Amino acid sequence: MGTRRHLMLFSVIGFAAISIFVAPFWGMESISLHDIFNLDDITRADIFWKIRLPRVIAAFLAGAALAISGMAFQAMFRNPLATPFTLGVSSGAAFGAALYVKLGLIFSILAIPGQSLSAFLGAVISIFFVYSVTKIKKGFSTASMLIAGVAMNFFFSSIILFIQYLSDFSNSFRIIRWLMGGFEIVGFRPVFIMLPFVLAGSGIVFALTHEMNLLILGEDIALSRGVNVNKIKRLLFFATSLMIGAIVSTCGPIGFVGMMAPHICRLLIGAEHRLLAPASFFFGGAFLVLCDTLSRTIIAPAEIPVGVITALLGGPFFLWLLLSGSAEKSIFE
Repeated sequence: MGTRRHLMLFSVIGFAAISIFVAPFWGMESISLHDIFNLDDITRADIFWKIRLPRVIAAFLAGAALAISGMAFQAMFRNPLATPFTLGVSSGAAFGAALYVKLGLIFSILAIPGQSLSAFLGAVISIFFVYSVTKIKKGFSTASMLIAGVAMNFFFSSIILFIQYLSDFSNSFRIIRWLMGGFEIVGFRPVFIMLPFVLAGSGIVFALTHEMNLLILGEDIALSRGVNVNKIKRLLFFATSLMIGAIVSTCGPIGFVGMMAPHICRLLIGAEHRLLAPASFFFGGAFLVLCDTLSRTIIAPAEIPVGVITALLGGPFFLWLLLSGSAEKSIFE
């Protein structure tokens, strides 16, 4: 059984490597290896190096971060339907982006777009509020955290609707389009913005896989095994929330990846987090790369927002989890 799980893990990593290698060459117009090094025709080379490759890497980082954060949240809440957006980080980021559009601001700092900075600030405000409300209660209970996160989701969502109502057609469309998520980027700067958050957040989650195995069994059992439950939950909360804040501020909210990828990997590998964490990381990245490739090729030269693709796949998957009972089985087995 252990050998089979390791083979499945290596298969997932191989699948991720192939998707990253193939996706930049696939689009409205195919690009060959010869084209990317052809000095006589730099147009295709520019498309590859300045648009497609950064986009594929950004999609992989976003998918990997969403997937491993979803896995951590499902372990922390012992809830198979928990997602990286459960605690209101995405709605806080959406509020920041919507406010930026409504106020008509145009600025950048260190070549980082103002809309991304505003979105990240909104995410940080949401994180701070959820932590503060949870801290007011004695301890750091998952129930208090969950209630505070749901409250923030509703609060920011209502404000976003109010901002849209007050906006003109152009600004309202910009807000809606941003809420659909996407990777319309040029150059590697967005990749460099996301990379430190993804590496740091994922590193913390990887380091806490043993503790997550015990959290799944219950906080009492984890305490009896010497785990500082409140400290572990704080580390997971801040690591995943800041990582998601950076992703959402750059790409917009992209739903369902953080719920689907961990479950698919559990069905393939099992619930042992020391194997599940790398599997979710690589599968989530590869999955979003494929979704983004579909989004830019199905109706080319136009694009479908990648959030629409993931939602079309996630809705049926969500129903399948509920009706089949696989959610309850996979998270504990």
